[in-house]
Amino acid sequence: MNWKLAARAAKMNPSVLREILKVTERPGIISLAGGLPSPKTFPIQAFADACAEVLHNDGQAALQYAASEGYGPLRQAVADMLPWNVDPAQVLITTGSQQGLDLVAKVLIDPGSKVLVETSTYLGALQAFGPMEPNPVSVASDEDGVIVDDLIEKAKDVRFIYLLPNFQNPTGRTMTEERRAAVSAAAAEAGLPIIEDNPYGELWFDEAPPLPLTARNPEGCIYLGSFSKVLAPGLRLGFLVAPKAIYPKLLQAKQAVDLHTPIFTQRMVSAVMKDNFLERHVPTIRALYKRQRDAMIAALTREMKGLDVKFNAPAGGMFLWARLPEGIDTVALLPKAVERNVAFVPGAPFYAGQGDPRTLRLSFVTASVEEIDVAIAALALTMREELALLGEHKLAPAAA
Repeated sequence: MNWKLAARAAKMNPSVLREILKVTERPGIISLAGGLPSPKTFPIQAFADACAEVLHNDGQAALQYAASEGYGPLRQAVADMLPWNVDPAQVLITTGSQQGLDLVAKVLIDPGSKVLVETSTYLGALQAFGPMEPNPVSVASDEDGVIVDDLIEKAKDVRFIYLLPNFQNPTGRTMTEERRAAVSAAAAEAGLPIIEDNPYGELWFDEAPPLPLTARNPEGCIYLGSFSKVLAPGLRLGFLVAPKAIYPKLLQAKQAVDLHTPIFTQRMVSAVMKDNFLERHVPTIRALYKRQRDAMIAALTREMKGLDVKFNAPAGGMFLWARLPEGIDTVALLPKAVERNVAFVPGAPFYAGQGDPRTLRLSFVTASVEEIDVAIAALALTMREELALLGEHKLAPAAA
């Protein structure tokens, strides 16, 4: 059979992260790669109780087709938990926040549309935008977020800027209050819409991050959230909050994709969230992840001594970003690390343009403290061997 693919299919490439996750399934591998929440945090009993409650109280409706906008009480709960005035009619329940990115791409991007992203940015967003054939442009960024002067310089004829202000994936950085105020003001003045993605915002360790960008200019932003990191990723349950002017088109795009997010899942989550469950549950996640972040920082400090390795200490979230010594390419380093039973994510795929080959992302939330110690020691040994090999190449005589 001669299948002729659509031109957009050429823009669909395999996920680097998904391919790496396949490697981590090998027995004995300690994965510091995938952004998987710790299964220790999943509230299994709460869901068992909610499942029984939903089926007992209204099982027929829970197993039937439902409204595309989402389950009313859950939309109200989302509106109530956000720190600005949100009409539940602006909340769209999505099949994971990844679907929110897909809907945004379909509604806002034409072929060749200029889209601004951070340096570096979430790989899943680049993949969601890709089939719509945008022109993604990186905005210079530092440890406080995007640099406003560069944003202003690049803001002409742009469809939107995509930002993750809290514990960003992949870098773990958090945009400061001062930077948020400046970014929000600059975007509003330029008429530049903001797509604010906030899957990690509740996973702070010592203090909550500043107010979302959307809270400062709700009419100029689309806000994406997720239940994956605070409840369980297998639910595939997220949400977006959009201005009323753009909401109908996002809803229509969703209707064409899946009609609605599974209503049984929505009703279960709504039942679980009753009686302020998240206020009791999320602090246990924060405490666990903080211990594991501290363990990773301690291990890196100890094992990387004497090496030119730079890494940050994220104030929340799931990831730590590192830059290795000159000459190391983390894509080439990965299979050698896997031979020592440790996996990470190379940093280059997280860039819209030319990536930095020396960068990598480490997740500290799934491995235990003991596994983190073993994995970082193995990674350091792999790096030292690689640097020794590079040194030998530099000393080798030129070929005749």
